[in-house]
Amino acid sequence: MQPSVLTMDRLGSSRLTDHMLIAATITTGLVAGLLFGFACAVMPGLSRVDDAAFVAVMQSINRRILNGAFLACFVGAPVLTVAALVLEFAGDGHDVLPIVCAVLLTGVSYLITSAVNVPLNNAVDAAGALEPSAVRARFEARWVRWNIARTLASAGAFGALVCAVAVS
Repeated sequence: MQPSVLTMDRLGSSRLTDHMLIAATITTGLVAGLLFGFACAVMPGLSRVDDAAFVAVMQSINRRILNGAFLACFVGAPVLTVAALVLEFAGDGHDVLPIVCAVLLTGVSYLITSAVNVPLNNAVDAAGALEPSAVRARFEARWVRWNIARTLASAGAFGALVCAVAVS
């Protein structure tokens, strides 16, 4: 059996496209898993703590989530997915539909993140001396609702990429 190497065998590279799809799938799956973890464990767990603890934990999470591993996946997922789409178009382009779906669903997830979740996170961080119950009341229900929406979009993108890998 010949080892897997990156070879240029058509306008794009089927092997390069495969490797790009795998990398996109892994990073997208990691992002979807993180969002899912918030949806089914972190936020339900925090729903049972008092307001001051809720605000303090969310502020702590907001400060610590911006790290190299998270950013590599969060930035890498859409970049790698778009790169896989470009390579597939440059090749034969016959397996492009699941990758297009992944790009669109990733876009939805990131749009929700930038339009809703990040501004809410920033508001919690800027709350300062505000009453924790007021901060939580303006944050929790809306953040949870939109996190579920972006989780579904991200999980859909992951599923589409799994399909793309399966047919490649």
